[in-house]
Amino acid sequence: MQKPTLDLEKEAKNKGFNYIAGIDEAGRGPLAGPVIVASVILGENWNVNHPLNDSKKISPRKRELLFDVITNEALAFKIVSISPKEIDRTNILQATLLGMSRCIKEINPGPDYVLVDGNHFPNIKIEGKAIIKGDCRSVSIAAASILAKVTRDKIMIDSAKNFPKWLFEKHKGYPTELHRELISKYGLTPLHRKSFKVKPIQMNLF
Repeated sequence: MQKPTLDLEKEAKNKGFNYIAGIDEAGRGPLAGPVIVASVILGENWNVNHPLNDSKKISPRKRELLFDVITNEALAFKIVSISPKEIDRTNILQATLLGMSRCIKEINPGPDYVLVDGNHFPNIKIEGKAIIKGDCRSVSIAAASILAKVTRDKIMIDSAKNFPKWLFEKHKGYPTELHRELISKYGLTPLHRKSFKVKPIQMNLF
């Protein structure tokens, strides 16, 4: 199994860049809830023995533990939430790129090089590159993926208290069969992205 390294960060460092930020998001695919974007600058003193990886490959408990490690030990981090209304107003890609731009502008110290997960790079005046499956290749991006995932999961679990019928604590807004059944039964909440199409539930007739 491929695990992220600091090779891409070292490559940027060798080119003269000092503050290398990893950026990732959580929540592009769900039918409800925000998209969360996080940026992380690990810094010179980062302990390479911390077992960072793509957040999807780590258990929820381990993600929460690593969330605390990253927020306490990284040189800098920033977490941005883009609302369902903003997603509907633009589209999910533009909302995600907006979150990336905000992360880069608001993190302190500001980065001079950016590693972005995926194949889209935000419209910024800072050098960097987009890396497909970057959360499996870059430790900085993996750290950002953990911050984004943990933050979004907590938001959806908290939201379940206000909308208990929709069981957001179980599916986190993703288009699972359970979630689609609950939408069919109860309709949409203010958390739902109105621009996202809900696939009909396939009924077993035999």
